[in-house]
Amino acid sequence: MGTIVLAASLPNNIQYTHMHELTDDERKQVLGEVLMDELKAIREGISALPTRIEFIELKDDVTELKTDVKAIKAAVKNYSQEQTKLDNRVTLLEQAA
Repeated sequence: MGTIVLAASLPNNIQYTHMHELTDDERKQVLGEVLMDELKAIREGISALPTRIEFIELKDDVTELKTDVKAIKAAVKNYSQEQTKLDNRVTLLEQAA
């Protein structure tokens, strides 16, 4: 069983069912078109990736967000400790009254 070739890939819309039925020039044309399609797909895939500058900017943003999250965690922890102290003081005052 040979490779099936689409009619649109061949000159003058000649349809062959197997690669071995093609002339050398037709085979080269078909393979060239297949390679061009694959290269186009690769270019489209690569174009969706961020550029080096965009990646560096994104990395910097993530680093800044990490720093901000650490600061927020520290503030929440401090607030929680202060809240616990106040709750304990209120409980002691209520028990004394």
